[in-house]
Amino acid sequence: MSRVGRNPIAVPGGVTIDVDKGNKVTVKGPKGELMQRFDPDMEIVQENGQLTVKRPTDQRGHRAQHGLTRALLNNMVIGVTQGFTRRLEIHGVGYRAAKQGDALVLQVGKSHPVEFAPPKDISFDVAKDGRSFTISGIDKAAVGQLAAVIRKTRPPEPYKGKGIRYEGEYVRIKAGKTSG
Repeated sequence: MSRVGRNPIAVPGGVTIDVDKGNKVTVKGPKGELMQRFDPDMEIVQENGQLTVKRPTDQRGHRAQHGLTRALLNNMVIGVTQGFTRRLEIHGVGYRAAKQGDALVLQVGKSHPVEFAPPKDISFDVAKDGRSFTISGIDKAAVGQLAAVIRKTRPPEPYKGKGIRYEGEYVRIKAGKTSG
């Protein structure tokens, strides 16, 4: 039995979960609504304020889908109640972030400012000093994907550590050239 898949998901008050035929799950909560279709072989049962996922057999594919389905459902419930955030830091002389309307504008050593328009249900929050910003939203996958795309515009380089990095990310600094 999958260790992740067999754990029940507690459904907090104010959250409604609707499971249609074909395992199309809609989760509504105070922060918004998420919808996703899951493997039709998985059985999603809601009872006593809990959500459980059951698999039909012990085949390898069913075992893999069991834990995945449970984890994705849990992320949906957490997303509509608490939401997800990803914080990024900017290191480098003259590098900074700013907000123009809803969009995030980055000055990261390119010949032009780089602008990111937020997708649906995602928002940006920039610190006053412009050295860090936060990406917030209800869909964990969308928040993480957008953070990765933004980081990719100027990833941290290994000689001075300049660039965009996740909060708490360690960048190993290499030694530069030596004269000798």
